[in-house]
Amino acid sequence: MQQTAVFPGRYVQEAGALSQLGAETARLGSKPMIVAGGTAERSIIPEFEKPWSQHLNFRIAPFGGESSDEEFKRLANLVSHHNSDCIIGMGGGKVLDTAKAVAFESKVPVAIVPTIASTDAPCSAVSVVYTPKGYFKRYLFLPRNPELVLVDTQVIARAPVRFLVAGMGDALATWFEAESCRRAGAPNQCGGLGTLAAYQLAQLCYDTVIENGVAAKTACESGVVTPALSWVVEANTLLSGLGFECGGLAAAHSIHNGLNVLEATHSFYHGEKVAFGVLAGLFLNKHSTQLIDTVYGFCEAVGLPITLGEIGLEQLGEEELIKVAERTCADGETIHHEPRPVSPQSVVAALKTADATGRDRKKAMSQ
Repeated sequence: MQQTAVFPGRYVQEAGALSQLGAETARLGSKPMIVAGGTAERSIIPEFEKPWSQHLNFRIAPFGGESSDEEFKRLANLVSHHNSDCIIGMGGGKVLDTAKAVAFESKVPVAIVPTIASTDAPCSAVSVVYTPKGYFKRYLFLPRNPELVLVDTQVIARAPVRFLVAGMGDALATWFEAESCRRAGAPNQCGGLGTLAAYQLAQLCYDTVIENGVAAKTACESGVVTPALSWVVEANTLLSGLGFECGGLAAAHSIHNGLNVLEATHSFYHGEKVAFGVLAGLFLNKHSTQLIDTVYGFCEAVGLPITLGEIGLEQLGEEELIKVAERTCADGETIHHEPRPVSPQSVVAALKTADATGRDRKKAMSQ
């Protein structure tokens, strides 16, 4: 199988980067439609409307709340009606996935402007599609990556800390999943084997988050941009995006999809559920006690979940656990990229072990 890697056309990250959005987007078109999340519509667009208008004649389309086929169709109709020549997605992960899908549907370029660093969605050529009620439906693989990704770290620093921490959970999975794909010779998300660059970026993503995560969280709590915050934002956004797409996905994201069948998990962020998927994945493969302790310790230090109860599943029954495991192991799921065969029974065992390990650690800390 060929080695394959894909990248966004242009990546811009700095404090104050939003002031450059007009000039940067003008490379793509002059009449963009901004698919805007609630925070972007209320707080960001009014502040920058004047400088952007010097370069762009833009329209605003408030996001409908779910990255669904129905929302894609609604927004694509607006693009056609207004004759927009490019899309700007501004908001969280679901807003960005929607913007990418609508741009594909409308055959126009897309600029991505994350207002939080909670997922690795911004740089990728993938949109996660949900039902209108928020249940995972499928992945939509797009023919190209965003033409522009612009990240204003000052905006990220002012966002709720929980978003940044959730992004660390998503980024935490990058190296583990890419390494499973490398060992198994499994394909990445762009139709080939990972490149040396992809695996190194995935390793760098893990190292960056582990080394700087606590300091980045502290900076975000204070609403300031520091080197640690900038590095973690880059890891959450660029390194994780390139690492998962070019290195590949495996257990952690499949376990996320399995957990998502239970409505009790819907109030928890993607990266929080992925982080617990990482912990469960540690017990699907042979990992050292030292590595397991490092990952659990990191999650505890930044506030990622280490028990099922911390993602709404305190009273999880056996039937529900099997339901999660069966969805995790559905045909086509990336858990089958692991270097050893995985079954619903082994996923149940891994989930129980991860939860028990977390409970034991919490009990030991309280004594």
